[in-house]
Amino acid sequence: MIPLNEVNAMTHGDFVAAFGDIAEHSLWVAEVAAAERPFRDRQTMIAAFAGAMQSAAPGAKLALLRAHPDLAGRAVMTDDSTREQAGAGLDTLSHDEFERFTRMNDAYKAKFEFPFIFAVKGADKFQILEAFEERLENTRDQEFETACAQVCRILRFRIEDRVAP
Repeated sequence: MIPLNEVNAMTHGDFVAAFGDIAEHSLWVAEVAAAERPFRDRQTMIAAFAGAMQSAAPGAKLALLRAHPDLAGRAVMTDDSTREQAGAGLDTLSHDEFERFTRMNDAYKAKFEFPFIFAVKGADKFQILEAFEERLENTRDQEFETACAQVCRILRFRIEDRVAP
């Protein structure tokens, strides 16, 4: 874990190199958050990342959502996504479970035009599937906001995993 005083002392480039992957394939989130330093505490850092994402233009937010992999998918994922999905048991699904996730991912993307995003840390496959079913009933606007809120949860979890309190 990196102590906060070291985070605050990093050059802009070093900060982006260390935290550019916090937001899935979206380096710009770390670049914007870096300008908020020095951070008073880890929570302030988390708020800077969430604020960078939430204050972005709708097109940038949509690009960030679309940068996320399907849950239980076969795409190449970041180390964080791989670890998080494995922690939720998504790397050991039965054939039938995998097929169900695939069908739900496809239905979700067809309806909302971005992947289903769920901060899987601390969840299991049953909770994720339940959320899939519930959220498929949302409107696009509701789901866009829900997906952005889930990204903020992911940002928080990832920063908590890397930065000392």
